[in-house]
Amino acid sequence: MAYTYQYPRPSVTVDCVIFLKEDNAHKVLLIKRGRYPFEGQWAFPGGFVEMDETLAASARRELEEETGLKNIELEQMYTFGDPGRDPRGRTIAVVHYGFTHPGNAAVKGGDDASEARWFDLDDLPELAFDHDKIMKMAIEKLI
Repeated sequence: MAYTYQYPRPSVTVDCVIFLKEDNAHKVLLIKRGRYPFEGQWAFPGGFVEMDETLAASARRELEEETGLKNIELEQMYTFGDPGRDPRGRTIAVVHYGFTHPGNAAVKGGDDASEARWFDLDDLPELAFDHDKIMKMAIEKLI
């Protein structure tokens, strides 16, 4: 089905902030981006919402495609939509969060993620997009 609109429309993405509690410390899951924009930089797993899926289904799909991680209960945390947050164009991100345990923490980069890794919250790399803002809010709200 083709869509034609008189006015420009924003794109919608989902991002996943996944926490792991291990040895009384919290870690967060990040992927290394394998393509433009921010190729080679760390970010949350996520991507564009398909036309025929719910936001929750999109978040689960992107998380599994980019990290291999499944069986995570995801909840919506917040919607980020500042203009200029994505150099590809006007993009609104619906951020989801979840928690896992060491028995369900094996990850591997896939799809457009060249790598997936757990990072200690006190030793985070520079993040792509506005993901530092998302991280700050997630820590304040959830940890």
